[in-house]
Amino acid sequence: MSLSNENIKPAAVPADGGKLIVLTAPLTEAIDHAGYFIQMAMASLPVWLEGILNRKYPDWRKVERYEDGSAKYMPAGVRLVEKSLQRQYSKDDIVCCFPEDLEKFVGPNTRVIGVSTHNPLGVTFAAGVYTSIFGSSKMPINSHYSRELFAQIKSNPHRENFKVIVGGSGGWQIIQTDMYEELGIDCIVDGRSESNDTLDLFAKAIRGEDLPKEIVVKHPTDRDSIMFPDTRTTFGVVEMTTGCGRRCKFCVPDLNPQIDLPKDKIMNAVRANVREGNKQISLATEDMFIWGQVHTDTPFYFPNREALVDLYKDIVDTPGVEQHVLSHSTIAPAVVDPIMIKQLSDILLPKSPIHFPYLSTHPEKKALAPLIGLETGSIKMAKKVMPTKGIPFAIDHWQSVVLEGLRVLNENNWFPAMTLIVGNPDETDEDIMATLDLVYEMERRGLFAFLIPSIFTPLHDTRMEMEKGVTQTKQLSEMQWQLMMKCWKMNLRPGQYSWWGPTAWRVGSIGMWLYKLRKLNGPNFTYPLLMFSGVLSEKRLEKMGKIYTGKPIEVLSRKELIATLKPKQLQYLRADNGDLPEDFVMPESRPAAVAVH
Repeated sequence: MSLSNENIKPAAVPADGGKLIVLTAPLTEAIDHAGYFIQMAMASLPVWLEGILNRKYPDWRKVERYEDGSAKYMPAGVRLVEKSLQRQYSKDDIVCCFPEDLEKFVGPNTRVIGVSTHNPLGVTFAAGVYTSIFGSSKMPINSHYSRELFAQIKSNPHRENFKVIVGGSGGWQIIQTDMYEELGIDCIVDGRSESNDTLDLFAKAIRGEDLPKEIVVKHPTDRDSIMFPDTRTTFGVVEMTTGCGRRCKFCVPDLNPQIDLPKDKIMNAVRANVREGNKQISLATEDMFIWGQVHTDTPFYFPNREALVDLYKDIVDTPGVEQHVLSHSTIAPAVVDPIMIKQLSDILLPKSPIHFPYLSTHPEKKALAPLIGLETGSIKMAKKVMPTKGIPFAIDHWQSVVLEGLRVLNENNWFPAMTLIVGNPDETDEDIMATLDLVYEMERRGLFAFLIPSIFTPLHDTRMEMEKGVTQTKQLSEMQWQLMMKCWKMNLRPGQYSWWGPTAWRVGSIGMWLYKLRKLNGPNFTYPLLMFSGVLSEKRLEKMGKIYTGKPIEVLSRKELIATLKPKQLQYLRADNGDLPEDFVMPESRPAAVAVH
């Protein structure tokens, strides 16, 4: 698929001369109607596999517009920019539109086009490795559509009159590759649009002044400074928290202030989405379990059960909300408060659009699938890159925290998507073996999560941005390839109960290997692929010395994990979960839970 401008039609001049400020995003990031997993697929699958998505979601390009042609929904970040700019500019000066409608709104009066993008060049954690696995250049579907959007803007006949400002979590990709000129970008903004720096930047652009190639704008430091769109967002995304607090060294969002946002503002944004026709809501957060416990007398890693249950109940009970989808969370809270997980399950499962027929025990086979960071099963590596990931439990017990947390989640029909990082700086085969031990232990115990391994990416502005790990799939060791392929073999298990499923994977995998993958990914890929395909059994491959099938690990039960906590931490646990030490006496001064936040 060509990215040339030859097929782009000349833009017609809008009757009103165009809007002063035009905001947009790649079509693949703006849609919200074609299925929950489609955006994840578009961010990872190579563009030559787009036909698969076209067949499964034949109408995914169909979008909804208002009568004036503007977009009826946009990513939450775009809507936030729109809301922020309305402090200084008239609503009539600003429009949000889909890429194919740019010519309706860009004219001689236009001074700024703002673009939000998450993966413009396909160099995220997952994209590069999965396009390589599928035998492609590193051009995910989403990246292709992002480039098409930039090409369309660059070729606009009024280009000399306006500036192109790019925001969103993918801006760092353009900075690191210095693709400004090729994509026709004037400025990359790193930060939130509530900042006055953002307003100053747009004012400079409107005056026609030169813009800096990169600008970092301030993040709000208090909850009252966070703004909420009052229009419809893609997937009904409403912000819940910023920051996390667990201080993983590879993470960008954790560098933001830890803030949980007021319930009344969250609910207003939920109702605004419903009013505009959205039937689905998803709360945006780095960890849903810190909400209601930030800057209280209780450490944030002991969840506020009452507040969370109250919030989610009010959301799913809002008239017009038919679906609710979880965002990010951590796994330690499932160990800390299993009853909270059960109560949330009772509330959220009826409104979940996700069905896992071979996993769920729900009467309608519904499930919840939050995104959770596993990252590594190696205690040594965990201590280096995420030493407080499991708090209140010590990172030395990370494997036990993961297994016990996953047990609690699975029992309540939570089947999370768990990310792993492969190729961390200084990672050894011993570290990979420790992670494989954990993965095989999950399998032995009948636990299930969608394990999503990807190559280490030194993200801009993180504490690991200057470190270097594996950069190409050919550099992966046989052990690293085995971990990746074992994860995906386990992931595909629920879909292979049919008689034809295993056969299809064997034939398809070997065919792809013979056609392209053996050359693209190197010799270390061969035996892990044979394991994945099932052509050779894991027992046989282990006897041949080609794979490692893990060794049993010592796992602490919840009661044993609780026993590792100090008395000052024990006071924050809920007695109704049990497992408290027999000699522990709950202090009378224990901070009370907050019912409504």
